[in-house]
Amino acid sequence: MADILKIGKYEFTSRLIVGSGKYPDFKTTRDATLASGAEMITVAVRRVNILDPNEENLMDYFKDTDVQILPNSAGCTTAEEAITLFRLVREATGIDIIKLEVIGDTKKTLYPDVLETLKACEVLAKEDFTVMAYTNDDPIMAKRLEDAGAAAVMPLAAPIGSGLGIQNRYNVVFVKDAVNVPVIVDAGIGTASDAAVAMELGADGVLTNTAIAQAKNPIEMAEAMKYAVIAGRMAYKAGRIPKKPYATASSPLEGLIEF
Repeated sequence: MADILKIGKYEFTSRLIVGSGKYPDFKTTRDATLASGAEMITVAVRRVNILDPNEENLMDYFKDTDVQILPNSAGCTTAEEAITLFRLVREATGIDIIKLEVIGDTKKTLYPDVLETLKACEVLAKEDFTVMAYTNDDPIMAKRLEDAGAAAVMPLAAPIGSGLGIQNRYNVVFVKDAVNVPVIVDAGIGTASDAAVAMELGADGVLTNTAIAQAKNPIEMAEAMKYAVIAGRMAYKAGRIPKKPYATASSPLEGLIEF
């Protein structure tokens, strides 16, 4: 049976979500996205055009695909800004699945303002948006976002664009244990092995942008991410062996042939 990722009313067979920033052009964005097998691409609508049909529009490059556009509120620093932005996006495009991010530190860490995020989530969820909420790796806040109506929580692995990989593996597990909605590890993925680790820890999906867009070969990295997410998910479902401090023989010690 297909291993379906359900986010609100939406269903996906791929557990990899990609971003659309930092590519040299829309064609490369499309090519890398298709190579990744992702069925969702997030778009910072304050920076990448999906609203103006008279200008080059990213949506035109995906209109003959099954890839879902996921608008995000990158650049917003208050709940009010994010709410207003998403209302405009839905009015212009009809898209109601969104990635909510409200940034608290715009100069250095790009860490989220979780209180403003929570305020925006409450309003948007009541207006029937399918909210995927970017947050820190805190299980308490993840639970509060779920209670506020978030259809998925997206804890950061490390600062956005840092490529540092998962800095606190325990917190990914804690977040997963705290909520019943999907957990999508977001921000800080640097290479395919980082994505595999996230999935092995039990994350329901991974979002990555910079690791693909700024790789020496974005198309190959996109494909590597595809298989890393698949492998990590399979390993998680298969169940890893417990870690032990000492060696354990691979072959039984009983019944040895005597010489």
